Amino acid sequence: MSAIEERRITVNDVEFAYLSAGGDGPLALCLHGFPDSPYAWRHLLPELAAAGYHAVAPFQRGYAPTAVPADGRYQTGMLSMDAIGFHEALGGGQPGVIIGHDWGAPATHGAAVFAPERWSKVVSMAVPPGNAMGAAFVTDLEQLKKSWYMFFFQHFLADIVVPANDLAFIDMLWRDWSPSHDDPADVENVKACLRDPAHLAAALGYYRATLGAGYNDPALAEVQAATQGIPTQPMLYLHGADDGCIRSELVAVARAECGPNVQLDVVPDAGHFLQLEQPAVVNGLIMGFLS
Repeated sequence: MSAIEERRITVNDVEFAYLSAGGDGPLALCLHGFPDSPYAWRHLLPELAAAGYHAVAPFQRGYAPTAVPADGRYQTGMLSMDAIGFHEALGGGQPGVIIGHDWGAPATHGAAVFAPERWSKVVSMAVPPGNAMGAAFVTDLEQLKKSWYMFFFQHFLADIVVPANDLAFIDMLWRDWSPSHDDPADVENVKACLRDPAHLAAALGYYRATLGAGYNDPALAEVQAATQGIPTQPMLYLHGADDGCIRSELVAVARAECGPNVQLDVVPDAGHFLQLEQPAVVNGLIMGFLS
């Protein structure tokens, strides 16, 4: 299996750190979410590299050691533009594949819809494509209850509570979202990205740009709309059956919206961080789909 290396690159005027495995093949771009790090892809990156891809997993904008962006743009449309920028820089002029989890999922959907020529296949996890999540905020009280933290993050108290006791809030979210996960290294990888107050503010900025008064760049309106779209490429969507963050019942809502190009699977015995809880199963589904 290929070794995983940490590298640096400037994309959209932000210096990104990223994990890299493999060589000159087509780009396989893996996007993490919150509260997470690119090490969530540590089981998948070597398999992608062994299959001939250049496997890349950035520390998303604002997550150390990636820089805090001077432009203050954290909306999902900007995450999609970052993905497109990575393909521009590392894609070698050929279509790649894009894989996203949590915040990385709408970023993946947006990049695939907005720049379809760049991506031959699409994989996302934990946040369904289309309007399933938006509709749940209006019609699904159980999901609204699970999403309490998104509303809490709009309040200044989050700036005090989340970093307290060495980010114990992050430990709580992992316990609630993936109760069967028991590797403390994964949570430590997250905390290393967020201990600095400026980087934590950046991560909370994703939520404030989505539901609150965070900055939304009008120039990104088209790609922002694309993040709610459904890609037309062959697509695989995976969701943990025991996800404590986003109810697996939302998969059925998404299935009703999606066309025949989208395969939607619920992974048993897995919570929100399914690629870490069931790596053999998730990697098998992804690699089978890509092949």
